[in-house]
Amino acid sequence: MSAMTVVYEVEDPAAAHPGGAAPDSGAAAVVRVHAAPAAPGLPGVPGPRTFCGRDTFAMRAAAPQPVGEPRGQSGGRTAGEPGAAWYDEVYADLVCPACDDAVGTG
Repeated sequence: MSAMTVVYEVEDPAAAHPGGAAPDSGAAAVVRVHAAPAAPGLPGVPGPRTFCGRDTFAMRAAAPQPVGEPRGQSGGRTAGEPGAAWYDEVYADLVCPACDDAVGTG
């Protein structure tokens, strides 16, 4: 599989981009966790659409996860290992099923 990024669909899309939300608005609530192919030549930058077909423009990109480092509480598995979660397990109940099927976990 080619490089992919994790993106968060947020309750307030204006908060997804720097300078888009009011200074005292706090963090945007994550509504759904998606996966998207990385933009060509830009690892860690999401392409225009998620694997389920949603537009990534109003989504917040997750911090890049280097291969070999754990993402959330993935049962001791590290990013890049078969069976490791591609998302932060704090958001396990918010993962998009179509993106999860497209990415697979092992």
